[in-house]
Amino acid sequence: MMTYEEFKGMVHLSRREICKEIFTENRDLIKVKKPDRVVKNLARIFEATLALSNKKGFHAMSLRDLSAGAGLSMGALYSYFASKEELLRMIQDQGRRVTTRILQEQIGTVAGPREKLQTAIVVHLYLSDAMQPWFYFSYMEAKNLPKKAQREAILSELATEQMFADIIREGQNQNIFGPRDPDMTSALIKAMLQDWYLKKWKYQARQVTVDAYARVVVDWAFAYLNREPVAE
Repeated sequence: MMTYEEFKGMVHLSRREICKEIFTENRDLIKVKKPDRVVKNLARIFEATLALSNKKGFHAMSLRDLSAGAGLSMGALYSYFASKEELLRMIQDQGRRVTTRILQEQIGTVAGPREKLQTAIVVHLYLSDAMQPWFYFSYMEAKNLPKKAQREAILSELATEQMFADIIREGQNQNIFGPRDPDMTSALIKAMLQDWYLKKWKYQARQVTVDAYARVVVDWAFAYLNREPVAE
């Protein structure tokens, strides 16, 4: 199983690269057209947004708070987004795109259901550790999204669970995994993954590393899937 350090060496998650992708996806909405300036200021805006939101909540954060936190004028902020709702959408959309892309890329490098399931669990955990402020923000602020964006966030979470369930079904078809409910099992795995980035303080207090937590989740998944269900 790959370690967190190996993962960081393989996957590039620099703030600059992510902001370049955001600029590309929202080029028509961003009024500033100089790429280097846009990337630099988007990084400041998003870093300040996540810090303020995870401290006081996105809904309670004012644009004046963000202006002070990012070190940009109110006018400069409006050059990058027209409203707080648009800013929220940009952050949510890009985080989901990065997560989905990297998960699919890494799962595609291995063969066999056991290897795929282990990779999916480990990569999701390592991504959530490397991008913890975004994962926490995304989960906590989903309720503040407009209805359409809320549905997209729900579908995104279900898509991750479906990824796990499809791998489990593949393993069952090959007689590698036992007759567990794939959808329920994937939901349980997702809940364990979420516990890492939503309650990381709990594991830090116990000096549990992300590598150690990954091993526990993988071991549990394999043990559960390899064991016959209890007879009713």
